[in-house]
Amino acid sequence: MAIWLVRHGETALNAARILQPADTPLSPHGLRQAQALAERLASEPIAGLLSSDLPRAEQTAQAIARLSGLPLQTTTLLHERSFGDWRGQPYDSFSADPLAMNGAPPGGESVAQFAERCRQAFDHVLQLQRGLAGPLVVVTHGLVIRQMLMALPRTANSTLDLPRMGNTSVTIFDAAPPHALRLLNCVRHLDGGLLEGSGSLSGG
Repeated sequence: MAIWLVRHGETALNAARILQPADTPLSPHGLRQAQALAERLASEPIAGLLSSDLPRAEQTAQAIARLSGLPLQTTTLLHERSFGDWRGQPYDSFSADPLAMNGAPPGGESVAQFAERCRQAFDHVLQLQRGLAGPLVVVTHGLVIRQMLMALPRTANSTLDLPRMGNTSVTIFDAAPPHALRLLNCVRHLDGGLLEGSGSLSGG
């Protein structure tokens, strides 16, 4: 059995490189990406669907639910890292990289707090998958996917070099320890017109 991690589709603020407020929805381009993803997954034997309940992730998951017929479950554990009062500000306006800082922004999460929440989310994901007869698709956010992958045992993924996670990218790993990685950051369902811009922000 496997876990399929999926990043949400593109938003206008991704494209504009702005740290996103929680209520940011998909852009029209992101909705088309989500539909292309859903069409790809429609031929796969997925057995469950779990998502962050932030709009950009939930809208992506809803596209999958419509074609697959699977019920959609959501959890706040899969939220993107909160950058608190910095949300809504241009990423390039900061003197240091806010995505790489260890401390908590005003009103936001530190790396340690975020990592602990992702650990809880990972445990929740594994628990749900154990009750399924096939793969579980988990729709979430770029930094959450990276954090979960960084926590995988290096014995199974000793050469893991994490790329920037693309919008609607698919990453697959075994649900059973040592959680061997089977696919990383795959966007083969996006043709040239649906790929995101090279400067789009992944995370935040």
